[in-house]
Amino acid sequence: MNAQQSVVVDEERMIDPGLFRTILGHFPTGVVAVTAVGDNGAPVGMAVGSFTSVSLDPPLVAFLPDRSSSTFPKILAAQRFCANVLASGQQNVCRSMSRKGTDKFADVDWTATPSGMPRILGSLAWIDCEIEAVHDAGDHYIVVGRVEHLELDTPESPLIFFQGGYGGFSADEAKA
Repeated sequence: MNAQQSVVVDEERMIDPGLFRTILGHFPTGVVAVTAVGDNGAPVGMAVGSFTSVSLDPPLVAFLPDRSSSTFPKILAAQRFCANVLASGQQNVCRSMSRKGTDKFADVDWTATPSGMPRILGSLAWIDCEIEAVHDAGDHYIVVGRVEHLELDTPESPLIFFQGGYGGFSADEAKA
């Protein structure tokens, strides 16, 4: 869909995609690097702003990759992923994970999780998952992962995407 097309809500209403994106851009989102190991043994990854907790019992999380993603099929083939919650100082990691057609891990330090998925060093936390389900959702998928391991690494400010830019957040600032 290009920016000139309209999103059909029902037969009587149309939503302009540019307006839709602008309005939802006013909702801040955290940034997560979803990583896996490709079938060639090399790490693969993508940056997402659509990551959420789904369930405590069983422990489930979800992310929403675009259907046009060239990375998601590699993650799906692995049947596992690691969600790396990026810190405010990791904009460079976000840019690396957002690149197309290059070695996204060339400048990214990582180590393996217990299941062998890439865990990005310096991230706030990592969540190691097995893919539980994939659902169609318009021009995206909803990928549900069953959490197998997780750990808090660096309790600091998360990387936040808001109105087209990146920044951080501090709970201490919010309490003031």
